Order: sequence, then C-alpha cells, then structure tokens
Amino acid sequence: MSYDPTNIFAKILRGEIPNGTVYEDEHVLAFRDINPQTPTHVLIIPKGAYESFADFSREASDAEIVAFVRAAGKIAKDLGIEDDGYRVIANNGRDANQEVPHFHLHMFGGQNLGRIIKPV
Repeated sequence: MSYDPTNIFAKILRGEIPNGTVYEDEHVLAFRDINPQTPTHVLIIPKGAYESFADFSREASDAEIVAFVRAAGKIAKDLGIEDDGYRVIANNGRDANQEVPHFHLHMFGGQNLGRIIKPV
C-alpha cells in the first residue's frame, strides 16, 4: 500500500476542507467528528502521511510518536473527559472497517460507554 494524498484527512491537513479543530501542534491535529457517536467524539491524526497504526509505529519519528501520545492525553484533559473516562480506538485495515486510509484515533467520551467487547 502507498499513502493516498487525496484522502479526506490529507485534504483537511492541507486546509482544503474546514474542520472543528480542538488541538493542533507541529505533529498532530485533532478535530470534532462530523458524525459524532458520543457527546464527545474527536479524531486525532498525525500530520505525517501514515496509513495505519502499523505504518505509524514503524515509520514515524520518535518525536512524532511522543507528540501524538502526549496530545491524546492533553486532549482528554482539555475536553473534560479525563476524570469520568473515555475510550480511544484505532481502526486498522479492512476487517476493522478503517474508513480513511490515514492513521487516526477516535476519542469517545461524555457518557457511559459500556463494554467494548462482550464475553464469549
């Protein structure tokens, strides 16, 4: 696979599509999901061209990885969901229904999220 620079997140990063930015730094952009699934639903993306978590973990610089992880923690605190709890999900690939081929986290909060996986 090679990175598709026409994906929607690449367009957002280039400023071609507006977004509801909640956080931005040198390596990270976070914005509100346009179709929120919970009261707080934010997408957190690296500014680098990474397709998936595997790609990001393998190819991103140490500085990018540290900035990304620290940004996620700061965003949860800034949005007021740190104390009550939140969920972070990264869909990776076809079987996980990754819709945009640019690595991103979904941060969900603002309500009780229940169990993510049901016991078998």
